[in-house]
Amino acid sequence: MTDPEHTRLLVEVSTDYYLDGQSKVEIAKHRGISRFQVARLLTEARDAGVVRIEIAAPAHLDTGRARHLAERLGAQEVVLVPGTSDRDTTREVLARELARVMAARVRAGTTVGVSWSRTIEAAVRTLGTLPPCEVVQLVGALPVHGSGNSLELIQRFTSMEGVRTWPVWSPLLVGDPATARGMRQQPEIAAALDRADVLDLAVVSIGSWNATGSTVYPQVTDAERRAATEAGAVGECSGRLFDARGRAVVTPLDARVVGVTLDQLVRTPEVVAIGYGAEAAVGLRGAVLGGIATVLVMDDAAAVELEHLLASPPA
Repeated sequence: MTDPEHTRLLVEVSTDYYLDGQSKVEIAKHRGISRFQVARLLTEARDAGVVRIEIAAPAHLDTGRARHLAERLGAQEVVLVPGTSDRDTTREVLARELARVMAARVRAGTTVGVSWSRTIEAAVRTLGTLPPCEVVQLVGALPVHGSGNSLELIQRFTSMEGVRTWPVWSPLLVGDPATARGMRQQPEIAAALDRADVLDLAVVSIGSWNATGSTVYPQVTDAERRAATEAGAVGECSGRLFDARGRAVVTPLDARVVGVTLDQLVRTPEVVAIGYGAEAAVGLRGAVLGGIATVLVMDDAAAVELEHLLASPPA
């Protein structure tokens, strides 16, 4: 067999096997050779460069992509998960990954601060147990239709053996600043909020400052929304607003919040923040730039938008 004929055979056998899905036995029978000869031809085809195999991991399994994104952001770590066309399904997938990330970081004696979001609530449901540690509730309750709230979430930790909890028995948002000050001065609430000064780890959610991205946004007045937007707010974390560079945006709304401050999160050694959807990207970037978050857990849609954002500096 001449070299051109042999090369043609390599191409044909490789096409039969890799593109047409024929088995080695089928190829051998069709060409009147043994299946061992077929195997040798396939190996030769790869060695000669006739066949080049490329493995492209899905975006959420592409650890190189996640590392590169973390480096560009300045984050300690980025964890990517697959997105879906259904928001609730995406939330559940993110929740399972968040539970894994959280469980891997909690050690005996750790002081963990936990904020509230529907994703964090779902993550805690799948968490199982934790080693003996302290769990600090970072925000007051914000009931959302079809979901629980931070008070119910903290009770899940209370039921874990060896876990001490620091609850915040208050709404996240109260009617006026005086009421909020009074709530923050209540001994049990004050103790929990003070405990947020010595966290080893915090778990929070990052939302975009709009009706679909933040559970707080629909709870406030039109005037408060406009004031926050005009002041540069793009993201929300535990009821606290920040701009594209992660700087706190202080408006009258801030005085009505009963919960952790952005300064307390910035001082926390490790903050795992979750966000999903393209609209969350600007808030996720701001959270890292401002030191609010060190580890990001996100879906592919948020990652794609972040990659676009990183092509230009924040305003």
